[in-house]
Amino acid sequence: MHAALAGVSLQVRKGEVFGIIGRSGAGKSTLIRMINLLERPDAGSVRIGDEDITGLQGAALRQLRQRIGMVFQHFNLLDSRTVFENVRFPLRLAGVSRREAEQRVAEVLALVGLEGQQHKYPRQLSGGQRQRVGIARALANRPEVLLCDEATSALDPETTQAILKLLMEINQQLGLTIVLITHGMDVIRRICDRVAVIEGGRIVEEGPVVDVFLHPRHEVTQALLAESGIDAQGWEALAEGVNGRLVRLSFREDAIAQPVLSRISRDLALDLSILQGSVGRIKNTAYGQLVLAVSGTDAALAQLPEVLAREGIEFEELKA
Repeated sequence: MHAALAGVSLQVRKGEVFGIIGRSGAGKSTLIRMINLLERPDAGSVRIGDEDITGLQGAALRQLRQRIGMVFQHFNLLDSRTVFENVRFPLRLAGVSRREAEQRVAEVLALVGLEGQQHKYPRQLSGGQRQRVGIARALANRPEVLLCDEATSALDPETTQAILKLLMEINQQLGLTIVLITHGMDVIRRICDRVAVIEGGRIVEEGPVVDVFLHPRHEVTQALLAESGIDAQGWEALAEGVNGRLVRLSFREDAIAQPVLSRISRDLALDLSILQGSVGRIKNTAYGQLVLAVSGTDAALAQLPEVLAREGIEFEELKA
């Protein structure tokens, strides 16, 4: 018998955006569905805060799911109901009065940018608007955790960026913990604080997004990054016939705007050739990474790691 997940252990911190990435069939959907017990583990436990929820049944399980909102890939809206009725649906299940529900629906529709759309039907909305309805519905019961199951994979690139921006704003405004699964590293880079990479039902890499992007250890992570245009390992082909030592420099925030390389080249009399590089943002963090061929005296090369460290730049020698 094949196990969908095996030996998985994750801790999601309150208030963070945690991403789970993997290819189709890797086990990521099963993993996220365990958080609200749509799937139950055969062993181990699922905890929210200090509470072990693994064994909950019946009314207790229904109450738990009111604390966990879920956004789906294909919206899962009721086509015969208006926007108002779709968003109100979980409030009806929770026994909230109509007056209170009307107020709450208005609040969450304003939060997701759908004021004035409450009387429309899903067929009258764009894909991005329908997903905003799905997000509003997931927020209606004021959940502690929001689960996003491939929430942007059915959307075009422009709409995807708008929905990711909305999720990041919700996280910041409400302090809401968000767990999302995706197969795209661009989604992780845009809004996540930490990420777990899953393959074959196992977590193969985990950590802060900046660290995983700049220093991927597992071949699956490296492949996913290469497919998204961030190839931390593809320097080998460019290095053929290049003289000097090959080094990788990783830098963040203020170091990006400083003329560090020109100063080092001048002060240490080193020749620097850029073979590969990228500069961008990972959520709110500016980052850069360069692969260089470095030539100079042995004394100057020996000083290089220390000089870079003083500038806040990580140094890694790839090949002498």
